[in-house]
Amino acid sequence: MKAIVSVYARDAKGITAYVTGLLAQEDINILDISQTLMQEYFTMIMLVDLADCPLPFDALSRMLQERGREKSLAVHIQRQDIFDAMHRI
Repeated sequence: MKAIVSVYARDAKGITAYVTGLLAQEDINILDISQTLMQEYFTMIMLVDLADCPLPFDALSRMLQERGREKSLAVHIQRQDIFDAMHRI
């Protein structure tokens, strides 16, 4: 299964390394990544492959949110099929 991971925060050193490290610990492969800095705000969106992730999706979502909050990051994950359905015109 593929999913979209989004990260929002005030800009700080190490955000990309921290979030990609969390994903790597769970055997999640990053397929595509986009980052933008808008003044002091950092945004990142990633398309990831969850095929090898041992965690159930809900547990993964909770873990990313909790670990993100520890670093003052808003981290969200959504299944790609749901994301695509929500954004179809």
